[in-house]
Amino acid sequence: MEVAVLKETYPGEQRVALIPASIPKLEKSGFRVFIETGAGDAAGFADQLYVDAGAQVVDRSELANADVFLQVRSLGANTVEGRSDLDLLSQGKIVIGMCDPLGQPESIAEMASHGVTQFALEMVPRISRAQSMDVLSSMATIAGYRAVLLAAVELPQMFPMNMTAAGTLTPAQVFIIGAGVAGLQAIATARRLGAVVRAYDVRPAVKEQVESLGAKFVELDLDTGDAEDAGGYAKEMGDDFISLQQQKMAEVVAESDVVITTAAIPGREAPLLITTEAVRGMKPGSVIVDLAAERGGNSEPSRPDERVIESGVVVLGPTNLPSEIPNHASQMYSNNVARLLLEMVDEDQHLFLDLDDEIINGTLVAHEGVVVNHRVSDLLDATCEEVAGVANVDSQESVGVDDSLSSDKLGDEVTDHISDSVDMEDDSTHDTLPPDHDLDDKEVDESLTEDPSNVGDAEDSLRGIEDDDDVLPHDLSSVDDENDDTGEQDLIEDGLESDIEESQKLELMSDDLDDVEESHEDDQDGLSL
Repeated sequence: MEVAVLKETYPGEQRVALIPASIPKLEKSGFRVFIETGAGDAAGFADQLYVDAGAQVVDRSELANADVFLQVRSLGANTVEGRSDLDLLSQGKIVIGMCDPLGQPESIAEMASHGVTQFALEMVPRISRAQSMDVLSSMATIAGYRAVLLAAVELPQMFPMNMTAAGTLTPAQVFIIGAGVAGLQAIATARRLGAVVRAYDVRPAVKEQVESLGAKFVELDLDTGDAEDAGGYAKEMGDDFISLQQQKMAEVVAESDVVITTAAIPGREAPLLITTEAVRGMKPGSVIVDLAAERGGNSEPSRPDERVIESGVVVLGPTNLPSEIPNHASQMYSNNVARLLLEMVDEDQHLFLDLDDEIINGTLVAHEGVVVNHRVSDLLDATCEEVAGVANVDSQESVGVDDSLSSDKLGDEVTDHISDSVDMEDDSTHDTLPPDHDLDDKEVDESLTEDPSNVGDAEDSLRGIEDDDDVLPHDLSSVDDENDDTGEQDLIEDGLESDIEESQKLELMSDDLDDVEESHEDDQDGLSL
């Protein structure tokens, strides 16, 4: 079994999927490890360290024969350069990495179309046995720590209280929104730096965890009885709840020197918790670090990877903080991915995907050409329905741009134009017919409608005029077809041609009828239907 570790192509990504310390564990289970040249350089792991650990360092082109590919960001989490990896990923290859399956389901479908088996590390189930594989928790720990350091650098005051001969310096007031893994780590880090910390979460159950870290839990007068799903994640709340939450939270935000927001909902846009108006109520020089900026942000002024100043308040929207501490981030990621990979090895040291295993089944999103995760497939179905709906609306709007293209008006226009064309030459075409051949218009229309073959018979009869030099236009029957309801329907179903094309057709019809009129006048005695 061959495992290949690819060098990350996402702009600014410094992590590596596997560190040298994890290689002996994999080799013991029957894996041969290949590392792309320079894959670990940015994280502090030189090629020689991999060689010393037993791996082979090769160029990218030599990795194509591997069975399993390890990445930090695979297609989906790397929409910028991720498609360049598809050259290596032939049918049956296994890819393990973060791929944002709920945010970029189309990328999962693309991987499936290539026959690639994709494991999404974001989908590791929250069960005890899978804790050692929980990449989200690992990376959130680093993000929470780094967020506090960013805020400390930006804040124009120190975090801890200081009592000096020059006076007493009061501690910074830090408010953490969201008490998940990132929030709890932010609380712990801010407390170590000496700040006074308060925290809020819609899940009342986390109050004990917040207080155990030395922070004060902020309780807002809101109904939060249904704020947590079965997996322990925060659920999306209604608009009325969020509006009331914003109002009550603005008071706490105004009293804070630093606000760090970590509230996110898997597969959804982040809830807006801090409005621009609330930011304007903060003291100039205050700092907001929005860890949800990539998903729309918890703070209204925040922008992904930008430093925004709103009314003197610095608003940061970092999107890839773990990459800023690449050595430890890679160490944690490597341990997570190695543990998952070992779950795929049977007793005979062969790759085996036990689809009944809760971990394998939970993280597998594409297999044998099919998107197998129901949450991802549901998102794809919803996207298809939305696109179909938009296309249908656009189609209806394009038809409605000019009412002359509607079925009723189009039929009337054809009929009126034909009548006008005939009247220009004579009061009535039937006036040129011998009395014994004068048929009622209704009889002709009904006979043609009841039996479409009559159209052809009529055409053949009209072509049987005694004078062989005078031949009626071959499409005379089409004029009758377009006059009756069946002809109108056929015309509509053929796509409702443009106004210009319709005008040209009508002019041709008029010319045809002019020829017919002249022919009728010359051959009155020979015409029969």
